[in-house]
Amino acid sequence: MDPSPRSSPDERRPRLALQAVLPEELAGACGIDLTDARRIVSLAHRLGELPARAPATVRRAALDAARSAGEIRTLALVERRASAEDPFVKYAFRLEDGATVESVRIPLERPGRYSACVSSQVGCALACAFCATGRMGLTRNLEAWEIVEQVRLIRRDLDASTAHVGGGARVHGVLFQGMGEPLANADRVIQAIRVLSEPSAQAIDMRNITVCTAGLPSGIRRLAAEVPAVRLGLSLGSVRPGKRRLLMPIDGAHPLEEVLAAVGEHARASGHAPMWAYTLLADQNDTDEDAACLAALARGFAAQHGISPRLSLIPYNAIGAPGDPLPSQDGGDERGASADPFVRSARLDAFRAVLSAAGVGSIVRYSGGGDVGAACGQLARPSAEAQRPGGRRAPPRAGATAGAGAAEVGPSPPPRPA
Repeated sequence: MDPSPRSSPDERRPRLALQAVLPEELAGACGIDLTDARRIVSLAHRLGELPARAPATVRRAALDAARSAGEIRTLALVERRASAEDPFVKYAFRLEDGATVESVRIPLERPGRYSACVSSQVGCALACAFCATGRMGLTRNLEAWEIVEQVRLIRRDLDASTAHVGGGARVHGVLFQGMGEPLANADRVIQAIRVLSEPSAQAIDMRNITVCTAGLPSGIRRLAAEVPAVRLGLSLGSVRPGKRRLLMPIDGAHPLEEVLAAVGEHARASGHAPMWAYTLLADQNDTDEDAACLAALARGFAAQHGISPRLSLIPYNAIGAPGDPLPSQDGGDERGASADPFVRSARLDAFRAVLSAAGVGSIVRYSGGGDVGAACGQLARPSAEAQRPGGRRAPPRAGATAGAGAAEVGPSPPPRPA
């Protein structure tokens, strides 16, 4: 007789992550009533656990079935840094495999409303030159529950931190523009979006969810087909092909013309104007000619698709640290007194003036939390997987697809704390 234990088919089946399933999925998996499934999903999101005893609103058999089929896992909060300059808060969450991702709580114009800027991957494979996450390389995709859990934990912290003033604050929206390229992890991101918008879960209106991408046409089309109410942000870097390819290597695989065709399809399907995010870099993409090219592209897009893009100009935020390697054109490392590859442009007003003269409006996005590394493009977390022997960071993997960087779409300037 074989003494080794044998697992039943049910024991070999992967356990559900209960905060990342929809009620109908839970009902089907457990064979329980949909009403019970909705209430169990609500418990998972509100409590972060299933109660030992069934509440009066849920049948005990249904709760036991859900407990047998699934579990509620969580992330460990390892750092919480509140900005001293504005009401931004950055969080670092440790995953079960030891990797760490960062998220940001962003204040909106209306008091008591916040957006959660979440990560979708550990690191980033794209290597956008102006993004700190791109220096990390890509470790892995996040699971849907790991994405949802970032929002749930930010919401829990918000409840705790505002309790002394009577509460009432809430997570009003979600921005997929933290670490990683969301559309390179489209299956899990779309599932997370569905759960986040589910009334029994986080109940966040899909129209208040924005996915920001560096430009993956197939993923953009999936958003339009599967979650069309979600808004789209596109990181441009530059609209001049040669320059864009240097700043954003993804342009070699998916040229901007191809990306914008998909963006236009999304705009027509969703009815939402796309957000074009443009980070201004001194002597790189901030000339009058750059502005004129951007204006011409925006006008052409509006004429072709019937919807004008919203241009969001983002002042560059430093991403280097002393001793970090500088990227070079030949892929090697260079060292300098400042390890930052770029300088913030002083031509913001002049650039906007060229756009305006061409009949194209723009806004300047307030990028807060810079003093705690929470501003646009600054999210990065070194980990054992992202280190070379000797402690130097591994260079990003060229030519792959990943994140557009942190908070490419942000709020208008919030009131400064007194």
